[in-house]
Amino acid sequence: MKNNKIFIGLAIAVLSLVTSCRNEDSLSPENETAITDASAFTTSTRIDGVLLSVYSSFKSGNVHGGRYVVYGDIRGEDILKETDNLVTAADIFSQIPTNSSNSITSFWSSSYYAINNANLFIDGMNAQGISVVGETKGKAYIAEAKALRAMLYYGLLQFFAKPYADGNGSKPGLPLRLTGIKGSGSSELARSTVGEVYTQILKDLNEAEADLPLSNGTATLNTTRVHKNTVIAFKTRVYLSMQKYTEAVNEANKIVSSTAPFTATTGVAHRLEANLSTVFTNYTTNESIFSLPMTNTAGDFPGTQNQIAYYWTPVTSLGGVGNGEYSVNPNGILANTTQFTANDKRRAFVLATNSGTKLWNMKFKTPNPYTDWVPVIRYAEVLLNLAEAKVRSTNTVDSQAIALLNAVHSRSDADKVFTAGDFASSASFLIALDNERRMEFMGEGHRTKDVTRLLATFPAHGSAPSKSLNDVGYIWPIPSAELSLNSLCVDN
Repeated sequence: MKNNKIFIGLAIAVLSLVTSCRNEDSLSPENETAITDASAFTTSTRIDGVLLSVYSSFKSGNVHGGRYVVYGDIRGEDILKETDNLVTAADIFSQIPTNSSNSITSFWSSSYYAINNANLFIDGMNAQGISVVGETKGKAYIAEAKALRAMLYYGLLQFFAKPYADGNGSKPGLPLRLTGIKGSGSSELARSTVGEVYTQILKDLNEAEADLPLSNGTATLNTTRVHKNTVIAFKTRVYLSMQKYTEAVNEANKIVSSTAPFTATTGVAHRLEANLSTVFTNYTTNESIFSLPMTNTAGDFPGTQNQIAYYWTPVTSLGGVGNGEYSVNPNGILANTTQFTANDKRRAFVLATNSGTKLWNMKFKTPNPYTDWVPVIRYAEVLLNLAEAKVRSTNTVDSQAIALLNAVHSRSDADKVFTAGDFASSASFLIALDNERRMEFMGEGHRTKDVTRLLATFPAHGSAPSKSLNDVGYIWPIPSAELSLNSLCVDN
């Protein structure tokens, strides 16, 4: 996908119409015809097309459709670098990105490009679109854009700002743009605090929850378009990142039953799949709360050197479909054979090559053009978020927290069942839960946020040094292109 070299002060939205959207898996409108913003909101068909364009920019390979996932994991202790290619984020692995780094520049610019698309859509709906499609549908459309905007700002915070717990949100956050930019001359904007950005994220998510439907009608649309339970699930992640554990519990309780088997009892009936591998072959199960669909249509897949399978899997001659950029660290979570036992089915995602000396993550394995759907949030995460938030909010390990941990663990390893006797303290439970997150979500981009939200240190791994909270590189520098356009934006 084209690398959008458009920065926050100069972003120009792509407004497209759909005359026919035959493939509901696709978030890129078919038969695209460029139209002016003056006519973009004059018909229901055009409004649908513009909203799909917001989703399309969200799932760009430079953002949540590829590199966000890769960047999230390669800073963690379970991944090793196999090349020194700066194009494929060797500097991110080594924890030494600079202001001119291609990786951080592309991620920043593409994220703000998508945010601007969301802002322009919201502006257009408020000015004209609601009168065309009606208040209920119009508010629901705006809610989708707000949810995507919230997720984009959340993603940026995880890399470019100190964690909320460091100063209770008082540290510099992001330039917070909430209205659309249609031309030059709007570059100057200071960074809001971390707390202010999180406040806006939660405002967007709460307003979206109020206006979104309980269901989008089909399994595909329930997976690829946001609904009430999508934003509730994402709020559990946000509150966990803010260390607001009581609030995380309250949100999770909306969509998690009190006893096993855990399910969502309102809205889309989210639940765990019996076998985790199913989630990565049947993309529309009820475990997949929100995923980004990819198709063979030009422009509807992540694009060159943005694809997850390209990074994680070895070359074809070794049984992969990628380029072998990053392998799995045998001394990371795989070495924990007490919890990650030999019988754990999740070990089947790991491919051994070179007489067992190299290990690779094969969770994503569709070959070029790499059309694996990219998970944004799964029900398994909500269950583990609830378990962690309960224990951290009370400093006790109750039966439900253990049952939630077992629900995720036992579906892949039925022989190991945790009991209260396994946990001498809440701290020991939280260690087991963190291990479980590493086992369950390996390759899905979670590790950075799970380290930083707890103000923890990134452990040294391979050639990458450790990075603690106040070390240079723990958070990324602001791209030099942004600083050159926006004199009010201070660097980290």
